[in-house]
Amino acid sequence: MRPQVLAHRGASHDHAEHTLGAYIAALDDGAQGLECDVRLTADGHLVCVHDRDLRRTAATRGTVSTMDLADLSELDFATWKHPWAELDDERPDVDEEHGKVLTLRKLFEVAADYDRRVELAVETKHPTRYGGLVEQRVVELLDDFGWTAPGGPARVMSFSWQALRRVRRRAPDVRVVQLVDQMAAWPLVRRSVGRDWILGPGIQELREHPRTARRIADSGHEVHVWTVNTRSDLELCLELGVSAVISDRPAYVLQLLDDLGVH
Repeated sequence: MRPQVLAHRGASHDHAEHTLGAYIAALDDGAQGLECDVRLTADGHLVCVHDRDLRRTAATRGTVSTMDLADLSELDFATWKHPWAELDDERPDVDEEHGKVLTLRKLFEVAADYDRRVELAVETKHPTRYGGLVEQRVVELLDDFGWTAPGGPARVMSFSWQALRRVRRRAPDVRVVQLVDQMAAWPLVRRSVGRDWILGPGIQELREHPRTARRIADSGHEVHVWTVNTRSDLELCLELGVSAVISDRPAYVLQLLDDLGVH
């Protein structure tokens, strides 16, 4: 079985993560889906940002949850990835919007307008000062796009099972993914997840705990794995029969699948 390939924060190996440029590049590379992390701004907008503060990706000490969208929109979220790019005279012109903060609504619009179906995997981050309001806003946005009905292209992911239960109470037909980053927690995870929930273990945990990895693969749950960037990691996922892989390098993984003759 050929797994679905999703772009982790966009084509983030080559482009600044969570920027419009990274996601467009991923789609152009053939990624079947897009993965993103979301946080809520002080004025109630969902933005695609991984860290709670902005030191790593926007060179400021600001915290996402205490800033308005207008303030975030003034920041540069792309230069950190290629700080010397402006010195390259042969660099193609880049749309300034491609390096600005990206709202989840804008990402949904890009996916909805693309010329083929695009899956979306939206991770809500916890703990956060806004608690369950994040899931409420995510579900409201999914509903705006008509994606809370069965067969919708979006799924919600979290390490917090409480967060996923909040999603399912508001939108019973939206798929949810229980992320797993500690294999020692697997017995507890197994008891707390719903029967139709997807499991989302990290590739490092699967590598380091092969017995538990096999138990997860044989659990009867669909399995989506992050972050798969090498041939050996992809081969492990194929061996376990996972349904989707999330990668910083979607074009590379798609080519590997072709090279391995996986159809």
